[in-house]
Amino acid sequence: MAFKADAVKIRRWREERQWSQEHLADLAGLGLRTVQRIENGEPASKDTLMALAAAFNVDASTLAVDPETEARDILREKNAAIRSGIRLSLWIHLAGYAVGIAVFTGISLGISSEYFAMKWPLIWWTTAVVAHAATAVIIHVATGHADR
Repeated sequence: MAFKADAVKIRRWREERQWSQEHLADLAGLGLRTVQRIENGEPASKDTLMALAAAFNVDASTLAVDPETEARDILREKNAAIRSGIRLSLWIHLAGYAVGIAVFTGISLGISSEYFAMKWPLIWWTTAVVAHAATAVIIHVATGHADR
């Protein structure tokens, strides 16, 4: 059965000790290519993880990725990307709205200085901007709570 090794931790520990991949492979009794594959994120057997753990003088479970932690990290990254996209779309909408206000004001002043002819389109666009902002806040709060 293959286990997902924590490649980042293994590489970091190896580099902190100033070991080459060859040196780690020799200490663990593994092939150089095996160490390279593990550091590239490929799965490892239980025996391989135990050999690496012995070389680092730690428990083998510290070298394996916890599936729950990995799932939580993936969800956190996905939620952050969603929040970022929603924020960007809101800023784009607000920029367009600012330009729209200027254009609507210009049109209305060109038609008549007594009556704001573009009142209703501006009211509906303002409603859309408020709804977009409310959606952004709701999504930010909802995905923020999911990250905890």
